[in-house]
Amino acid sequence: QVQLVESGGGLVQAGDSLRLSCAASGRTFSTYFMAWFRQAPGKERDFVAAISGSGGTTNYADTAKGRFTISRDNAKNTVSLQMNSLKPEDTAVYYCAARNYGSVWNIVDTMYPYWGQGTQVTVSS
Repeated sequence: QVQLVESGGGLVQAGDSLRLSCAASGRTFSTYFMAWFRQAPGKERDFVAAISGSGGTTNYADTAKGRFTISRDNAKNTVSLQMNSLKPEDTAVYYCAARNYGSVWNIVDTMYPYWGQGTQVTVSS
């Protein structure tokens, strides 16, 4: 089991950077695949990035490649999403999610049983 709490969202200008963090509880955090999803108003929750338990393997949505970086610090039980060159279309509630088996190629939200409460990211033009 793992409990997740996101932080770091806010209001920024297009082109700015933002770093989201997700703090996790659980003694087996390092065994969990972690992912970030986002949900814009009126839209479905979409995959952003995923990372393996060791941090050695990552996967990114096409919209995130080259701009976003997912990382984790298992000693601190955290996973982060560094977002650069933000665009207005990045505006959404960002969620971290966890599952105790699978791979970084699992990009469907229903595959993840554990979720944080979300943090709002708003990018103005």
